[in-house]
Amino acid sequence: MTPDQMTAPLVKELGDLFFAPPVAYIYNPLEYAAHGYDAYFRRFGTPPKEIVFVGMNPGPWGMAQTGVPFGEVDAVKNWMGIEEKIGKPDREHPKRPVEGFACSRSEVSGRRLWGWARERFRTPDRFFSRFFVVNWCPLMFMEDGGRNRTPDKLPVAERKPLFEICDRYLKEAIDYLRPGLVIGIGVFAGKRAAAALKGSGIPVGRITHPSPANPLANRGWADRIEKELGALGVV
Repeated sequence: MTPDQMTAPLVKELGDLFFAPPVAYIYNPLEYAAHGYDAYFRRFGTPPKEIVFVGMNPGPWGMAQTGVPFGEVDAVKNWMGIEEKIGKPDREHPKRPVEGFACSRSEVSGRRLWGWARERFRTPDRFFSRFFVVNWCPLMFMEDGGRNRTPDKLPVAERKPLFEICDRYLKEAIDYLRPGLVIGIGVFAGKRAAAALKGSGIPVGRITHPSPANPLANRGWADRIEKELGALGVV
């Protein structure tokens, strides 16, 4: 199964959804940054994986720029060795321009996650031989002023169809990757992963999200998740 075969139906279903104000802009990197995502999945997504990490949805300076989950430009370009042509969303917020691999902004969450992977495993091949990282939802939602609106903050009527689609896609991705353990990055992602994989027999754990908005992440995030991973039995 190719990344396109997995994501094309997802892109179509998500494109049929409607989101009312205060959501004013929606970016789907699986469309305009598909080359980046496909290169990431083809190069590093060969199953089976020991562990799959699950994030929530793209950040403006990470996956929104590169197509790679938590895809901080420097990590994707200079560590993973991926640099692809990136397009533009249909409607672009002036405060959140998509510049692709020319973007000079650095996403803190991605820098922390991939920085830990680089420090701990040195090479991407060593990391991805055991692990893979996906996002539960590929959409980034923005209000008119440019503020991010995370999926959990959407109204119930909008959340329900979105959650059903993203849960189903995550289950399909996990079925393909065949991990022995799934780990949510943050509380929300952990809950969605547990809901999507209910009855599958695959255990679901959780680690602290690396966002700078999370006070715990700003006090030695890498050391913290090493302990959390150890508690989950990850060596």
